Amino acid sequence: MTEMNDSRLAPPLTRIEQIQRFAVTAEQMRQIEARIFAAGMPVAALMEKVGKLLVQRLLKQNLLKEGDRVGILVGSGHNGGDALVMARELYLSGYEVLRYQPLTNLKDLTAAHSRYADSLGIAKFDSVEPLKTCNLMIDGLFGFGLTRSLEGAFALAVQEINRWQKQTVSIDLPSGLHTDTGAALGTAIRATHTFCLGLWKLAFLQDQALEYTGKAELIDFGIPLANIHAILGADPLMQRMTAASAIAALPLPRPASTHKYQQGHLLLVCGSRRYMGAALLAGSAARSSGVGMLSIAVPQSCQSLLVSHLPDALAIGCPETESGAIAHLPDAVDLEKYDAIACGSGLTIEAKTLVQQVLNSACPLILDADGLNILASAMESLHSRSAPTVLTPHAGEFKRLFPHLVELSSALTDDRLQTVQKAAQQSGAIVLLKGARTAIATPQGSVWLNPDSTSALARGGSGDVLTGLMGGLLAQIVRNSALQEGVWSDRAIVSAIQSATWWHSQAGILAAQTRTELGVDATTLSQFLIPALQKMMQVQNLTQNLTQTLKAD
Repeated sequence: MTEMNDSRLAPPLTRIEQIQRFAVTAEQMRQIEARIFAAGMPVAALMEKVGKLLVQRLLKQNLLKEGDRVGILVGSGHNGGDALVMARELYLSGYEVLRYQPLTNLKDLTAAHSRYADSLGIAKFDSVEPLKTCNLMIDGLFGFGLTRSLEGAFALAVQEINRWQKQTVSIDLPSGLHTDTGAALGTAIRATHTFCLGLWKLAFLQDQALEYTGKAELIDFGIPLANIHAILGADPLMQRMTAASAIAALPLPRPASTHKYQQGHLLLVCGSRRYMGAALLAGSAARSSGVGMLSIAVPQSCQSLLVSHLPDALAIGCPETESGAIAHLPDAVDLEKYDAIACGSGLTIEAKTLVQQVLNSACPLILDADGLNILASAMESLHSRSAPTVLTPHAGEFKRLFPHLVELSSALTDDRLQTVQKAAQQSGAIVLLKGARTAIATPQGSVWLNPDSTSALARGGSGDVLTGLMGGLLAQIVRNSALQEGVWSDRAIVSAIQSATWWHSQAGILAAQTRTELGVDATTLSQFLIPALQKMMQVQNLTQNLTQTLKAD
């Protein structure tokens, strides 16, 4: 495969869009900040700017109302300094402010803010108990870079605050969370809101951090892109997906003179007598993707059912086992004529011969569900494939595929991003690890992270919808790429996977907003794919129009 330079796949991003795609480790953030300060930015000026931005966002989010009492948790470092700036600004705006500030050995700048807070008469306590009457807590105990577990008085204070279950805003990161892995170091603040400073920390993209971060928002305090690129590069290995990048990769707008054979041909290989619903869900989602031609291979006994539900698909009846699984593809099926194959939904593990057939093809391939379970005993097949393979496991399937990477039961929680990165590099496949924060890793070491999802997707069949949607997009983008360049590209393949992942999650979010998280079954999810796409496009058009207006002004 070759790389391609398609401006439609990589349009120019605004500064805000670029900032949103970066995700940093604690060490990377230290290096970026060091460059800012070395260039002459006064630490005091930055602290003032950050503190005031935080207060502005706090008020704009309507997290405070007139007469509220605010509790400020103050640590010894610059995170505590940010909190003290907030304390001062809120106090001067008329709010009653109480401080939990147990330490006396503060950094110089933080100590200066503390002295001024004392002069204003802002109450200070070395116990959290007096703050129990506060309406809002602001957590400025520890910023990024914490590596040791909270112990002693701090641990007891955090546990007590969590028991109060008050609205709590954390500055940068909930105190007690590991910046890179999102793990709670002994205990951690359970924030309802977190205002992440400057750049997203990797913790926000780790599943295990979500119960602590609450609603997260990035506070852009103006880090120059040159400083970010100097440390991360312009195209870093770890990146957040954004709406802009997801929409840019969609095969839209279509050429006015196109026809169905130029919009991709997907072969779905799925279903069994027992799990035919999975085939229908995947087929319905593939149809919503806009793919030009859709063929679906199912057991012969299920062919009429498929035609009745998806009459626009080309139904391929396959020989089947006694229990109703696909035994193998018919001899007349030529796998090389398809732009992409998606295999696995509802197959059952009896379909071993079938899975080996698609693995032997020279066609881009997505494997899911029992396709993955069958592959687990034949991983060496991946290394002989000339075309890209996309594996889409959830945590259980991942452990079966890569047992050597998860020998310790905590491997996927200690740092799932590094684990999926290693899996892709070792297997030579693109690995999409499902979860609350889905990660997509490439054999070249890149990892793309989906920052948005909903627990409404924790339903049987949601993965089948993703498989069909991804297969349809992949077929279109492969076909369009081949028409333009004569060959598909790594970039085009990964772009299709990112777009499908984002689109799928946005459909789940929209469905949950309409029907609550309990009302989003897989059929409902598939019905929200097109409304979600329409909403995505509307938001993107509004953003582009606003950006153009600002540039014109």
